[in-house]
Amino acid sequence: MTVIWLIVVLVVVAVLFVTAESLRENRCISVSEYTIHSDKVKKDIRFAVIADLHSAEFGENNSRLIEKIDGQKPAFIIVAGDLILGKPEQRPDVAVDLINKLADKYKVYIGKGNHELRTSNDTELYGSLWKDLYEGTKEKALWLINEDIYIPEYNVRIYGLDMDRIYYKRFKKTYMDDRYIKETIGPAGSETYDILIAHNPDYFPEYAGWGADLSLSGHVHGGMMILPFLGGIVSPAIKLFPRYYKGLYSIGDRKMIVSAGLGCHTIKIRVFNKPDLVMVKINGKR
Repeated sequence: MTVIWLIVVLVVVAVLFVTAESLRENRCISVSEYTIHSDKVKKDIRFAVIADLHSAEFGENNSRLIEKIDGQKPAFIIVAGDLILGKPEQRPDVAVDLINKLADKYKVYIGKGNHELRTSNDTELYGSLWKDLYEGTKEKALWLINEDIYIPEYNVRIYGLDMDRIYYKRFKKTYMDDRYIKETIGPAGSETYDILIAHNPDYFPEYAGWGADLSLSGHVHGGMMILPFLGGIVSPAIKLFPRYYKGLYSIGDRKMIVSAGLGCHTIKIRVFNKPDLVMVKINGKR
């Protein structure tokens, strides 16, 4: 009986800790810095990456988030998907307001995540959520939906991959044919530094195989809880200890940066895993 009570007490303490720590961390903003070198890039560049906002707010009208970004002085901003919370009767107003305020100061390039994908595919369930997000931001920001843009100043090309929903299935990773990315967005460049916005990091080998010099992902929310020596605990695909959860990963010369995201959706847990503003510096040809 004593053992049972001890277990109950430990469980209650653990739940209280996770709840309190999540409430605290979800109000914070951390900055993750990554530095890469490539001779393909004409000159040094430093830009911001935000992912998985899920309509979260940091201060009134996201004033604290905007102030944090301004303090980093990025050349431009890339959004790696999931600005909104893809649930019925949600509104995109928080995301629209943030993107338009950022786009008044910076070039903003946006790729779709699975929440944009689901809301654009099922208007009967989600109504005009996707349309209102897109229409409300397209005049100031550039959506890269299976499209790309070349930035000659840096010799950088940014691609946005709008992945099919089968690549967001839970429990099991769906096989991706080697030709899928090329058939969807065309071939990678040989002379340009190619940045691929691809929301789900599980497919990093496929992104690298396509030719992405740098892939930018989110989706995993850092695994919700990050434990020493173990890493992120669980992904949205209900996979324990996801391989790619936060940070810089490499396959040969190909790189991927995974943001732990800014917001949450169904389960608002963050432990040792503060909302993540990513700053990327690419040192160019010397």
